[in-house]
Amino acid sequence: MARLQLNKSSLAREMAQLRTYERFLPSLDLKRQQLMAEKAKAVAAIAEMEAKVAGLAQKVGRDVPMLGNASVDLNGLVRLTDYQIGTENIVGTKLPILEKIEVEVRPYSPMAKPHWVDDVARLLHDMLEARLRVQVARQRVEALSKAVDVITQRLNLFDKVLIPTARANIKKIRIYLSDAEMASVVRSKISKRKRAAA
Repeated sequence: MARLQLNKSSLAREMAQLRTYERFLPSLDLKRQQLMAEKAKAVAAIAEMEAKVAGLAQKVGRDVPMLGNASVDLNGLVRLTDYQIGTENIVGTKLPILEKIEVEVRPYSPMAKPHWVDDVARLLHDMLEARLRVQVARQRVEALSKAVDVITQRLNLFDKVLIPTARANIKKIRIYLSDAEMASVVRSKISKRKRAAA
């Protein structure tokens, strides 16, 4: 770190930096609060989606007990064919968002399969979609956690390091300049007395 120069230009520079730091501090704090609110919403969304997945699993067990019948082949009945994850910009943080899901139900003959296969296909479709949404929501929470950590570090840097250092430097420079001015006045009075005495 460069040695602090004790002069008026250095004082002006330190005061300008302090004003800049104090101007950025509220915006950083606001950004942190917005990210934390977004993270809380994402955590709530995960809990809601996981409850939906659990509800679907219970519904399958309750409404379709015939799944235990091994003679009906349901392997590959429903499969995820395509999905597209885009990005969403929230307060300067890029977050994943599920834009498109394509789930394919393998064609089957209604005459060859029991009637309850339709319900199973619909439930499996919903379950697959809900699980994919949970995965994307977890990625969002992870990205938001990292962003909150970074912005908190920056906020602490400004609040606990840069602003106090700038204030201390300004105080040091002002004291030095005040002392130098006083010494100059004292020197001029002494020289004035010496001239008067001579």
